[in-house]
Amino acid sequence: MMSAARPAIEVRDVWKRFRRTRLTNRYTTLKSLFLRGHSSSRGAEYRQVLSGISFEVPSGETWGIIGPNGAGKSTLLKLLTGIYRPDQGNVQIHGRLASLIELGAGFHPDFSGRENIFLNGIVLGLSKREIRSRFDDIVAFSELEEFIDEPVRTYSTGMYMRLGFSIAIHVEPEILLLDEVLSVGDAAFSRKCETAIRGFQDRGTTLLMVSHDLGAVESYCSRALRLGHGRIVDDGTPADVIHRYRREVEEGVPDGEEAHP
Repeated sequence: MMSAARPAIEVRDVWKRFRRTRLTNRYTTLKSLFLRGHSSSRGAEYRQVLSGISFEVPSGETWGIIGPNGAGKSTLLKLLTGIYRPDQGNVQIHGRLASLIELGAGFHPDFSGRENIFLNGIVLGLSKREIRSRFDDIVAFSELEEFIDEPVRTYSTGMYMRLGFSIAIHVEPEILLLDEVLSVGDAAFSRKCETAIRGFQDRGTTLLMVSHDLGAVESYCSRALRLGHGRIVDDGTPADVIHRYRREVEEGVPDGEEAHP
């Protein structure tokens, strides 16, 4: 009997919380904050962001993650990229990973677009020779030829996203993580992104996308997960998951109160 192919992404019983400290009235001066702030844990609280998340994404499939703001979607993607580490559980990625999960993540604001292409390319695992061979294509796709030698701190939001997306897709990853990538940019650039995503799917790249654009999730994805209060509250075909999500929003059901296995 042939063994099943190894999943591209494995997430097993992952938990993540963040510490938040609230200043109390006992801090009356800056001096008292420094003198007393580290001597007591009072005022410290923890916010549980993810609770027992488990799933596997088969190689070559496109999955979507939906849910309201604060559900834990972006935190989950950052765990997958290694930006965060889980407090409990483990994450395994099998294949070359590229991600576009935060606007301008990895860009140095005082470096030019040209310099950031090389910086990001190296971080994503390319050699300088590989970056040079793809440089013209990266710039052409981003449509930033006349701005490529200007510092990226002068770029608009759309320019940031165009450059980041262009670098990510030209790394030729085996796994690509996307967070609201189709929501930034004009109509023409959005069409280019759509064409690029379809190309990845045709080549068998594994994609995991977070989006509030439910139509895009239904169009691109073979499966959808819905997060609510840090847990998977629904899992299935995009059409079914989105239908239940919309129905519960219309009925005013608190997200995560009615879980669907």
